[in-house]
Amino acid sequence: MVSKKVLLYLVLIIALFIASAFSMGLGAVKIPIKEVLIILSKKIGLFADTPVSAQYEGVLNIVRLPRVAMGLLVGAALGISGTAVQGIFRNPLAEPGLIGISAGASLMAVIIIVLEVALFAGLSNLLGYYLLAFGAFSGAGIAAMLVYQISRTDGKSNVATMLLAGIAINALAGALTGLITYIADDQQLRNITFWMLGSLAGATWETVLAIAPFVLIPVLLLPRMGKALNAFSLGEVQAAQLGLKVNQIKRNVVVLATMGVGAAVAVSGIISFVGLLVPHTIRLFIGVDNKHVLPASALLGALMLTLADMLCRTIIAPIELPIGVITALLGTPLFLYILIKDKKKLVL
Repeated sequence: MVSKKVLLYLVLIIALFIASAFSMGLGAVKIPIKEVLIILSKKIGLFADTPVSAQYEGVLNIVRLPRVAMGLLVGAALGISGTAVQGIFRNPLAEPGLIGISAGASLMAVIIIVLEVALFAGLSNLLGYYLLAFGAFSGAGIAAMLVYQISRTDGKSNVATMLLAGIAINALAGALTGLITYIADDQQLRNITFWMLGSLAGATWETVLAIAPFVLIPVLLLPRMGKALNAFSLGEVQAAQLGLKVNQIKRNVVVLATMGVGAAVAVSGIISFVGLLVPHTIRLFIGVDNKHVLPASALLGALMLTLADMLCRTIIAPIELPIGVITALLGTPLFLYILIKDKKKLVL
């Protein structure tokens, strides 16, 4: 008999493949699913002699494939990072934004959008299109580093202090973001609003390859910490008594989560709710064992963002909605339903 965990993995993988294939076909230029499958098969040497539309092949290779690939990477990063942060804080309502990652990225992005000419002319000439992504990733890392350093006492980091420091950094970054936004012109305000609401519209193979290492490292390494995070649910003292290096684990989780979320936010903007909702949904199906919740969250995060991106391109086509709006609109009611229906079961 197939276990629930194996069944969930199979369902997620199959659903992810189907959603990705349909997502590649939808948009301003609709590509029949048959054509999508033929074009993808030709890439691995199958159906090499089957004729396909040059327009369809060009749109798929240049626009749709990198966009779907970016959605998979960003969704996986947000999903698995949310699970890891909830595990380290022993709080099912925690998410990566709680420790200032998103706020730091947002602040640096707004600074670059508004003050690029005044402060970053040299870097703009050097990095070009990637300046905003580089700045957002740097902001996320700086915020996480500040929170971690503030939480350290006598060489040890305290989770409660880390949480409070994260709240303070979020408030400070939010205030500075508002102050800088106040001096922005109309075009800069539009850019800020679009970035803050999230989008995968800027996906190219260059951006996909740029963030892939920063996403794949957390996705591959965080599941190996599942057993340690299970011990964390008992408390830090108990985890230390079991022989775990508590401070090292906390540092590694924060670094890996920051790496994944920082890379995701750098190329897609702020996409809310994925890191919060995905772990809850997985736990309702397979329980609280982080050895399985972590990799399953990466799969569900990728699936959720692929579906959300498909919706944002089709609901009022040809106009494209920000993907952060879709994830919030879909995620909030579902999360409230889960809380009301199973609030007694929602434990780490």
